[in-house]
Amino acid sequence: PISPTMKEYEKIKQLVAAIEEDVIKFSEKGNAAAGTRVRKGLQEVKRACQEMRDAIQSMKKTDAPE
Repeated sequence: PISPTMKEYEKIKQLVAAIEEDVIKFSEKGNAAAGTRVRKGLQEVKRACQEMRDAIQSMKKTDAPE
């Protein structure tokens, strides 16, 4: 079975992959709308990263010896 941490990591990878096309459009063609989509996508990546950080911290606390 895949651990919750790996599922969250896969989600982050998918989010990053999803914005690749817009990153190219913005950086190579100067498409301002693509830049807006990239910023929105990066906000989702940031949120997913924070969720993963919280999950890891929670796992560490429950696994810590008392």
